[in-house]
Amino acid sequence: MSSLGIIFKRELFSYFATPLAYIFIVIFLITNGIFTFDLGGFYARGQADLLPFFSFHPWLYLFMVPAIAMTLWADERKTGTIELLLTLPVRLSEAVLGKFLAAWVLTGIALLLTFPIWITVNYLGDPDNGVIFAAYLGSWFMAGSFLAIGSCMSACTKNSVIAFILTVAICFLFVIMGSPILLNAFPAWVPQIVVDAFSALGFLTHFDAIAKGVLDIRDLLFFTVFIGAWLLASAIVIEMKKAN
Repeated sequence: MSSLGIIFKRELFSYFATPLAYIFIVIFLITNGIFTFDLGGFYARGQADLLPFFSFHPWLYLFMVPAIAMTLWADERKTGTIELLLTLPVRLSEAVLGKFLAAWVLTGIALLLTFPIWITVNYLGDPDNGVIFAAYLGSWFMAGSFLAIGSCMSACTKNSVIAFILTVAICFLFVIMGSPILLNAFPAWVPQIVVDAFSALGFLTHFDAIAKGVLDIRDLLFFTVFIGAWLLASAIVIEMKKAN
């Protein structure tokens, strides 16, 4: 098995070897149910879709995902095991990608376990399941973007709490950059090209389009490039810390 596969399996199994994965999944499922059926007015809307379910995901990920990401590298640096890891015949890119993929798969498992909500909407009506599938895919890619930011912030500090706070702050910035409320707050004298560029970097701009069934490859490409850029930044930070 390649070094990437070994690191991926080690990290993924380590989540389930402790209560962390189970607590994360249970809280994720409970909060999704509350947001969808209570705050989202699932039944009151009288429509066979999952827009109330997906509309809360950016805000749910804002706190749930950094809780997973904060331990990716901070704990390794705190305990000193990062030095041991980097002395093994493992490329830094494999270590960064393996840790990220393990956390991303964990969020994917939590997301898949929300399938009873999908079954419920099919039982109550006749939804467009293609749109729902696209929204699930977009949600998972957006979660990956949160994780990639968290990976970089975790690499910056030995303190996982600081990594959590930094990740939440930066992720919040990218969420509100695509928020209509913020975009409408721009003064009229600001050129439209500036507003559009600002909006193009926001998670909501790309995720909302996917959640409504517009599966544009450019939106998925945005999240893919975004993830790659932050993982590259993670590797650069780790290399700099190692040099020091």
